Amino acid sequence: MKLFFRLFLLFVCIQINAQNLRSDTVINLKEQVFNSELSFEEKFIFRNNRRSALLISLASFYTATLISLDQAWYADYPRSRFHFINDNGEWLQMDKLGHMASSYNIGVIGINSFKWAGFNTNQAIWYGGMTGSFFLTIIEILDGTSKQWGASPGDLIANTAGSFLAIGQALKWGEQRLQLKYSYHHTKWANINPEQLGNNDIERMLKDYNGQTYWLTFNVKSISNINIDNFPAWLSLGFGYSGEGMIKPYNYDSNDLYRQYFLSLDIDLNKIKTKNKTLNSILNLFGQLKIPAPTLEFSNRNITFHPIFY
Repeated sequence: MKLFFRLFLLFVCIQINAQNLRSDTVINLKEQVFNSELSFEEKFIFRNNRRSALLISLASFYTATLISLDQAWYADYPRSRFHFINDNGEWLQMDKLGHMASSYNIGVIGINSFKWAGFNTNQAIWYGGMTGSFFLTIIEILDGTSKQWGASPGDLIANTAGSFLAIGQALKWGEQRLQLKYSYHHTKWANINPEQLGNNDIERMLKDYNGQTYWLTFNVKSISNINIDNFPAWLSLGFGYSGEGMIKPYNYDSNDLYRQYFLSLDIDLNKIKTKNKTLNSILNLFGQLKIPAPTLEFSNRNITFHPIFY
């Protein structure tokens, strides 16, 4: 359930971001406005209107979501004093990667959003980059006051790591050369425990850790500083992690349980430039998803080649 909300939040943020918030578009727009013949007062109004729109939208979205969460999830369970739990052993740590990837991608969107609103570069990176950690930490606080759950130090660490991955790259390179991405494929395990792993395809995409893979991808040309003009700027390599046989949070006595590691090609959709704003928005929307591609799988069972892996 917590994963469902994190991904729901992420995709809502992506939808908002996909309108016009590609970093190159943001920078070009700011240059056009602040280097134009507009008066100082007109530039001031332009910037502050955008800041107000961003901050009001964030505050409204946070408030509405937290109220909905309180009514939909926490109201059905007894409250408790704030407490921590140790859930680091659950789901072969897939939940922790989900936290990190969610916080990272929300942070990237936050950075672009704060740039769009006219904040200077450092402010946009730090304020926007910490957006994911801030919001997900509030959820941990709510978890900590519910008997059903509890605040997780592992989740807090993962949230912070995701934010700092976005912030660190923005400070060093001004772009995201390393990206955390998500992919999903259908598995048989949800049929065994549909309550926790999902009753339908949409729920399973969000809850079935067996079908989820989290990827660390890196842009080959950017990381390697390749200066060959014809080398594809969109080409990336991805290292993935998942698990198989996870029917419940802890089932380490199962012979079907094992970890999976992947090596695959990927496409950095943010490096594909078009003149069509709608197409750019679509590319940006799907930039957080790993593109299906030929993949090598490594596990303690064997090494497997997948012509196309989702």
